[in-house]
Amino acid sequence: MSDATAVKTAPFGSWRSSIDADLLVQGSVRLSEASLVDGRYYWLESRPAEKGRSVLVQFSPQEGRRDVLPAPLSIRSKAHEYGGGSYLVDGNTVYFVLADDQQIYRMDLNSQLPEPITAENNSRYADLTLDRKRNRLLCVEEDHTPCARGGQPVARILSIDLDRPLQNAPRILAQGADFYSNPRLNPKGDRLCFLRWHHPDMPWDATELCVAELDADGNVSDVAQVAGGSGESIFQPQWSPEGELFYVSDKSNWWNIYRLGSERPLWEKKAEFATPQWVFGMSTYGFLTSDEILCTFTESGRWQLATIDIHSGEHRLLALPYCDIESVRCESHSAVMIAAGADRFPAVVSYNSHSGKFETIASSNNTTLQPALFSIAQEIEFPAGGRSVYGFYYPPHNPAYTAPEGEKPPLIVFSHGGPTGATSAGLNLKIQYWTSRGFAILDVNYSGSTGFGRAYRERLRGSWGITDVEDVCAGAEYLVAKGLADPERLLIKGGSAGGYTVLAALTFHNTFKAGASHYGIGDLTTLARDTHKFESRYLDKLVGPWPEAEAIYRERSPIQHVEQLNCPVIFFQGLEDKVVPPSQAKTMADALRRRGIPVAYITFANEGHGFRSGENIKMSLEGELEFYSRIFNFPLPESGPGITIENL
Repeated sequence: MSDATAVKTAPFGSWRSSIDADLLVQGSVRLSEASLVDGRYYWLESRPAEKGRSVLVQFSPQEGRRDVLPAPLSIRSKAHEYGGGSYLVDGNTVYFVLADDQQIYRMDLNSQLPEPITAENNSRYADLTLDRKRNRLLCVEEDHTPCARGGQPVARILSIDLDRPLQNAPRILAQGADFYSNPRLNPKGDRLCFLRWHHPDMPWDATELCVAELDADGNVSDVAQVAGGSGESIFQPQWSPEGELFYVSDKSNWWNIYRLGSERPLWEKKAEFATPQWVFGMSTYGFLTSDEILCTFTESGRWQLATIDIHSGEHRLLALPYCDIESVRCESHSAVMIAAGADRFPAVVSYNSHSGKFETIASSNNTTLQPALFSIAQEIEFPAGGRSVYGFYYPPHNPAYTAPEGEKPPLIVFSHGGPTGATSAGLNLKIQYWTSRGFAILDVNYSGSTGFGRAYRERLRGSWGITDVEDVCAGAEYLVAKGLADPERLLIKGGSAGGYTVLAALTFHNTFKAGASHYGIGDLTTLARDTHKFESRYLDKLVGPWPEAEAIYRERSPIQHVEQLNCPVIFFQGLEDKVVPPSQAKTMADALRRRGIPVAYITFANEGHGFRSGENIKMSLEGELEFYSRIFNFPLPESGPGITIENL
């Protein structure tokens, strides 16, 4: 700001910011599942302003941009609850999973008249791929018929006849494993690869890469496991244009890219060329040509882009202003991806290997904000229990404000979900919302996070609720020791599994003075009994086998030790949450209410696990800010939504 006299002095937390909740709701969309087909670009936009509707968008330089699916229809798979892999474009036809009934439809891109190709049933579908040779669609089915095996959904790989889809029953190509993903045909159409895995493993624990032979009619024979197994995670098997099979494996501790038949990766590097397979259809590499791969990898928490010659292994880093990259898809010297920079919104980005140019096709937020307003992530490494832990520190920052001399800022520690997940340094308005108001942020990649090798990821084996909690507490204490945070205003927030770390930190440690749990886990025993199939054995490795280790589950459940929780908490909970039952947040809130500790309990009737509606996203942000202001008695530049805080 050129006029220094215009800078206002106000307490941390009280700064007025143009990054408000309305901007996040009205101006932002969530981008996912980018693809590139015949020179046209496609992606999904989840729009909070349309109550979370997920819209397929098409763009080409010649035809411009348009929504493919008419309102109010929405594309979204609920397979594994988290979905992904929910559409496929072939020429002028799109195949997709309709959010309302979870059935597969096809639609001519010019007619916008969808027709079902699966009969109404209790199944969910994902990971669509086309068998052009036999005019059929391959997919993963998750059968929720009540009589399914053991009361849990049954997973299969199916083929659907596209000539008579409703008359001819789908054909089962693979079944028997607990989970399947990535059915992919080689260019000749005579070999099928896929991933499978079994309870209690998650896909980042152990997966099996299988290859099957197909006869002229598409019948499967000679299924062979060709890679993976115990202690090895396989990610994104993909056939090259020449018919060679490539995949990502972490058998060296790091997820690197391999060619089937070779013991050495294409580029041996202490970096991760994959990410946890929480959803279907994830992609971190593709073939620009039959000789060259375009790939993304993460190193020290930042994603980069490179090319690899598949014959020589020669690699080349590409200079680009992004540090968070996903959904990489390639087609004939071109590529599309979703990328964000430290001061750039997530965007659909194209790349041309001939020109070397990157171009933004669509941004997740078209609001014009000056980069000078953003707090830029700073990588930090800090000690916790004799181990190194990583995270990103964001100082409070707003060019229009300064704090009174000597005041230290409140610190919010962000605990990401998963817990097998990771945070990145890409621009995130949900972080900038806080830093521009005068809060410091520590976004922690606690032990168990991905991006730092398998050994780092496995630190949480048997110690969830202990090691991760020690890490977030140590991170806050580290910043206090550096003089970067007010020790009396240390806050922690997180959602889902991150919400469990929040509640465990508040219950079993005294580092934090208040916290916010967004659909967080308070009772591990309830989670082990009630959660969905995909995660139903997740805790076996994080905590212990259920029910044999029930005593450990109770010992680590904050809800069993509410007498130790002595600081204010705000809870946000969707009442249709199938991943974390709403009863957990209510029970925790009731316990705090009875004990006279300030508590706020805010529910959303039509939300599940994570909030999609704009008005609910807005309430969760503004309500949390109001909660902190009233707990710590600092003024807000504008009034909050008027939440109810009991016992205050």
